[in-house]
Formats: sequence, structure tokens, C-alpha cells
Amino acid sequence: MKPSVPLMSHVSKTFRTMINKKEGIFAVKGLSQQSSEGTQHSFSEEERYAFANWINTALNGDPDCGKILPICPNSDELFECLEDGIVLCKMINLSVPDTIDERTINKGEKLSMFKKQENLNLALNSASAIGCHVVNIGALDLREGKPHLVLGLLWQIIKIGLFADIELSRNEVFSVYLIINTSSTALAALLRDGETLEDLMKLSPEELLLRWANFHLENAGQPKISNFSSDIKDSKAYFHLLNQIAPKGTEEDQLGCRQFVTPADVVSGHPKLNLAFVANLFNKYPALTKPENEDIDWETLGHGETKEERTFRNWMNSLGVKPHVNHLYADLQDSLVTFQVYEKCKKEVDWSKVNKPPYPKIGAYMRKLENCNYAVDLGKDLKFSLVGIGGQDLFDGNSTLTLSLLTQMMRRYTLNMLVDLGAGEKINDRNIINWANQKLKDANKASSISSFKDKVISSSLPVLDLIDAIQPNSINYDLVQTSNVCEEDQLKNAQYAISMARKIGACVYALPEHLVEVNKDMVMTIFACLMILEMKRGGCKKHS
Repeated sequence: MKPSVPLMSHVSKTFRTMINKKEGIFAVKGLSQQSSEGTQHSFSEEERYAFANWINTALNGDPDCGKILPICPNSDELFECLEDGIVLCKMINLSVPDTIDERTINKGEKLSMFKKQENLNLALNSASAIGCHVVNIGALDLREGKPHLVLGLLWQIIKIGLFADIELSRNEVFSVYLIINTSSTALAALLRDGETLEDLMKLSPEELLLRWANFHLENAGQPKISNFSSDIKDSKAYFHLLNQIAPKGTEEDQLGCRQFVTPADVVSGHPKLNLAFVANLFNKYPALTKPENEDIDWETLGHGETKEERTFRNWMNSLGVKPHVNHLYADLQDSLVTFQVYEKCKKEVDWSKVNKPPYPKIGAYMRKLENCNYAVDLGKDLKFSLVGIGGQDLFDGNSTLTLSLLTQMMRRYTLNMLVDLGAGEKINDRNIINWANQKLKDANKASSISSFKDKVISSSLPVLDLIDAIQPNSINYDLVQTSNVCEEDQLKNAQYAISMARKIGACVYALPEHLVEVNKDMVMTIFACLMILEMKRGGCKKHS
């Protein structure tokens, strides 16, 4: 389908116009206690401009943001408008809906410093829970509007949202139809000879976007591109891409895809902003049609990412592992990410034993398998229960066995934090349960738990009571269903509990569904994270 002549002539003229490019980089001193005193950090004027405009568009009409929108993209308003945490919370929910229970956000014209701090805690802990790496970013940094930290966090949040619909394996297979506004089987148009749709779904978002752009460029008889920086500087690729995807008769302003890039960003080849621009194009105008005679068995592709898989993937990404984990099993196939997580669990890795990429075409399988075998050996050194788990299982992406290893790694990571705060004293499940029950008793709460499998946890009442015991009067019990709790009420209580835990400062990775289902491993991490918070505040005593 071809766009109207006015659209294409305007796009061509705009993208090809020579402009007086600004330098666009500012240096500011880093004064955060979490960064070096007096160090200088640069930030991009282009990113400030693009992110401000994206927020203006994304939150347009939100009554809670009316007092600060629109943000002037040509000033430092962006850094100032995040100081109460409301915009950050809203952006997180736009990227990953329902991450934050809106009932837990402090709203209003004049919030106290304490209320703002709570919102920022909620935003940071929720950002971490969706996979953002927030180490060295504190609430004070955001309240003071530290440019390089604000832009870094915003980019992670925005990128996660843009890529959510692109990473096909994260979505229920049959819901792809709703996501890209075309037949699910149209995705097969991007397949190369010898590939299956499963291969396509393993691509990273960047790889899939390149595949998609080159598909349309090839149809236009144009050369392919290998990146969204140097290869698009002359604007030719964008000209022909828009020519291929824009609906017939559509004017430029009606496309709704002008966010993120200016002509200057195209000419300079700004990689982040051009990537975001193309992702937005893909989400709105994929322009894919089902290939003729293409028969795909969708049943063989499973049903998307599970809650546990998403939780572990986000947890690992929040730790700052490299490369970024897009697809849990495929990205753990060589165990390089697994080794980094082991180090976060304080298990020394002998990197001289690790095979690193690039792997040769002949022998790649064996080198990756050797890594997986070593990963299992490290787990055994930590006394993990790995009966029946071998390196081949990790390489093959055996979901049950891989998740078993990751569950034990997350458990060890969490318990290590308790040990560090407890002057080296070992802590087990019974210690955590006894602490929680004593804390509840001291606060005159009626709740208690016998184990992390206790069915009473499905109501989330013990967690809510424990939060209120740690921070008195933090829970609004008018929002909590305490009797005759049905399944819908259970989920609402759980959503409120998870967000409130993050709001008072606990870095919880578990999902509300884990409470409702009483997933004992994830429930343990919730109580442990609350105990960690209490220990950091200096109010926790060990209970044997």
C-alpha cells in the first residue's frame, strides 16, 4: 500500500533537509551519594527532548498528571516533573500494565516529602521488578532530577514498553493477532529459507526490527540495512520504509509515529532514538500479510511466557547481566548469564573454564554444553538440589529443570542478603516464619502463618498485616477484602500487597498471582524481602 503523494514528498523533504545540528551533549556534576562526588556525567539533549515528548503523548489526558503536562521538551522540566514519582509510576504501568496498583500511588497537588519518597520507592522497586537495572539510582537522585540517571531509567522503562509487543515469545501465541493488528500467521512473512516460526520468536527485539525493516526495504527494491544508526543517516531507508507501510491516503500527521526522532536525530544516527522510532512504527504499522501456501502449526509453539519465566528473566536483567535476557531458555543456552548470576549469589566462577563467544560454527554445540555442565557443577558446589539435572537440560532449555535451578539461585541470592545484614548468621525458612509471626503478634495483628504453603496466604492478609506492622498505618484496610474473600478479591488484595511492599521499600520480584496461588518459593522471597527491609531499618531480631 502506498501513502499519498503529499506525505511522501513531505517526508522526503523533511528527512533530506540540511539542518544546523546542535551539539546536544551537556555535562553536569554528579552530586549523588551513590555516585562519585564531583564527577561529571554527560546527558543527551536529544534524549531529553524525545522522552519529554513521548511522556506528553503517552500520559495525555491522565487526570493525575494534568498539573505538569505538557512538559516543555526544550528545558529541564523533564527532570523536575519526576520528583514526586507519579509520572514514573504511570510510565511503568504503561510499559507493563498493572505492575503498580494505582491505589498505592500517593496523589495530590501538594505531597509531603515523605509521600514523594514513598512514590519514588514504589517506582524504583517496580522498575526493578520489570527488569530495569537500577543499581546506583536512588530516590534522592530522582527527586533532585539527576539528568543522566533520570534519562537512563526512563530509557529502560520506555524500551521495555516498546519491545513488549515485539518480543513475540512473551505473548500468548494467539494474542499476537491483537498486538500487531494483522493475522498471526502473517509473521511468517519474515521467515528466511529453512527457518521456523519458533526461530523467528527467538530473535531479540533489535534483530526482529531489522528483519522487519529489511523485509519492507527488499520489497521496495532497496538495499538492506544492518543497524539503526549509520545506515539510516541519509534517510533513504526511512523514506522507502514509510512508503511501504503507510496506509493508502494517510497524511504524515495521521500516522501518529513522529515520536522519538527529529531530522537531526536521523542525520546524526542516534541509535537509541532511531531504535525507538522504528519500534513504534512496527507496533502501529507492521504491514505484514500471510504468505501464500504457508501452513503453521501454532499449537507446537506453546502459550507464551509463564509468570515464573517472566519473574526470573526480569530478576536477572535487574541484576545487570550481559547480554540482556530477552528469551529465558535461548539466552541461557551457553550459561554465560547463569555464571554472572552465580557471582551475584557469591559463588566464585573460574572464568578460565568458561567458553566465550564468538563460537565457531563447528564445535559451538560442544563449547556451550561444556559451559552448561560447569554451571551444574557450580550449583552442586552450593548444595543445590540438582538430582536429574545435567548440562544438556540447560542447553536444551528444559523448562522444569532450568526453572528449578533458577529458583534455587534466587533463594540463595535472597538469603545471602539476610545473612549480610545479620552479621553473618545463617537464616533459614523457619527463622523468617518465626520473625514474621512475632512481628505480627507484637503489632497485635490476628494473622500468622505456619509455612510458606499456608493457604491463608492466598488472601494476602498475612502480608498486608506484616507490611502494616513494619510501617504502622501504611495499609488502608478499607481497600482490603478481609472476609468472604473470593478469587477476584484475592487478586486485588495481592496486587495491593505487592505494590505496598515495594512502596515501603521492599524490593519484591514476585507477582500478585504468586500470592494467590501460594507459590511457596516466591512467597518465601516476599517474606524474606520484608525481613530484609526490617533489618535495614534496624528493627529486626533473629528468631530461631
